[in-house]
Amino acid sequence: MKTLFLAWQDPNSRSWFPIGRLTFDGINYQFFYTQGALEAKQKSGFAPLSSFPCLDEVYTSTHLFSVLSNRLMPKKRPDYLSFLQWLNIPSHEDDPMALLARSGGQKQTDTLTVFPSPELDEKGQYHLHFFSHGLRYLPSCAVERINRFVPGEKLWLAHEFQNSHDPMALTLNTEDHYLVGYCPRYLNPEIFELFRRIPNSLSVEVEQVNQPPTPLQFRLLCHLTAKVKVDDHFCPFSTELYQPLVRSKN
Repeated sequence: MKTLFLAWQDPNSRSWFPIGRLTFDGINYQFFYTQGALEAKQKSGFAPLSSFPCLDEVYTSTHLFSVLSNRLMPKKRPDYLSFLQWLNIPSHEDDPMALLARSGGQKQTDTLTVFPSPELDEKGQYHLHFFSHGLRYLPSCAVERINRFVPGEKLWLAHEFQNSHDPMALTLNTEDHYLVGYCPRYLNPEIFELFRRIPNSLSVEVEQVNQPPTPLQFRLLCHLTAKVKVDDHFCPFSTELYQPLVRSKN
């Protein structure tokens, strides 16, 4: 079963909350709100989405819900194949869940984004892909350094604890000391938890660089891996914020 999370950003504080979970079993799509929606409501006045008006219901459909399908590039667009190349997704694997997971499904007209649950391989290693954020704020020399990346090049995480906008900000850096962007804010709590539990297990590297004129938001695709042992008892996105509001939901 494929799983995605829906996050909402408070337009005032810029804080992110994981408000819902979307699953697809090959036949049905299912969406329900998580405890993060309740926290977002209490702290930032989050109101239920028009597509999902009740916080305590489970929504099921054989078709992808419109609030999410509207975030997909139409296949008839002339630049659709280029879009797949930016995401590093083969054309035969371009199902809606894969496209949302890799692209984030963000629109300029709202404050929602989508991110995937990490995939666990047979070796006990988690894999997560994301695009580096904040590139439009970088100096031109940093963007030029990004354009020279090669796949597999290692990136270094650093905690920018003096960041007044986000005290949990995690920067992405090169070995030759270039700042090349930020981890998405909504991933930071899980990355910090990984560091706390298994500090030597996490690694980030360049998956793909999409050269200009690719938009900056899709310029640097990163690949995060984390080796988890059975006795680590770690499951990503399993904290209270990610648990369903409908307690009977498995």
